Amino acid sequence: MIAMITKEKQRNQVKSKFYYIFWGTATASVVLGQLYVGSGYRMFARSLNRILDTIQVEVGQTYNNERFY
Repeated sequence: MIAMITKEKQRNQVKSKFYYIFWGTATASVVLGQLYVGSGYRMFARSLNRILDTIQVEVGQTYNNERFY
């Protein structure tokens, strides 16, 4: 007695529309957050460079105990 087993191929994972909406939204929010943080860092770096460019440091001049205050 040989029993013939017929197997139909089953789909392993059935994903709903909500699955794709959730992960698409999560991915978009991460990318937009990275862009927001990056642009804020760029603005901070520009302002810091602007401040540091205005500072003049005199190095190597002799000090003769004169006070300018």
